Amino acid sequence: MKCPRCVQRIHRAAASCPQCGFSIEDADGRFGEEEVRLRRLTDSAGIFRRGERERVEAALERLSRRFPQIFVAVYTGALGEVANIRQFGFWLLNRSAFEDVPVDKPNEAGILITIDPESKAAGMVFGYLLDPFLEESDTFECLSRGHAHWLEERYAEGLIKVLAHLEGILCKRSRQARRDPEYFQRKVLPPAMMGDLVRRIRAGHRNAAVESAIPEVAR
Repeated sequence: MKCPRCVQRIHRAAASCPQCGFSIEDADGRFGEEEVRLRRLTDSAGIFRRGERERVEAALERLSRRFPQIFVAVYTGALGEVANIRQFGFWLLNRSAFEDVPVDKPNEAGILITIDPESKAAGMVFGYLLDPFLEESDTFECLSRGHAHWLEERYAEGLIKVLAHLEGILCKRSRQARRDPEYFQRKVLPPAMMGDLVRRIRAGHRNAAVESAIPEVAR
């Protein structure tokens, strides 16, 4: 994974970034330490009309059915002067309890898309269980699919394009994982430390089994 502050690559089991020292405590100091209760679609900015919300929720549900081991969530809001969308997204994925996500899906298996309509910025972060299957270049490609639509304030249309591209990437990685499962299993071994930058936040979650971490299209 990459550090949310200096964007240097760090080991997923690191308690802090060895380059700049960034940790979850730094994010807490900036955004707060309290648990945040969200739903998979939290439109705090009010950018989706009712019909658009339904379309986005349907796209999120489709991903959940196809990849039952993971979940995708969307947060929209005006982040203001505190906004560094990469650091905010990292913090929000750490500190959120998603009310409509099953408890057997930990935040380490989550993908969070954040949209700030005021600054016209968007970001995508994911938990460490997805490290073997997603790269920074993948998230850039996904967000690029929505960029032109968001500039024209067509947020739902852009987001659906993003989710469709993400689905295609996960399908591709799922096929690769089935062809060479040992390669992917080696990359999802549990971390040696619980101080990972994206760490468990909901009490009662078990460590995910290696085989269940591999995204697989539901039969």
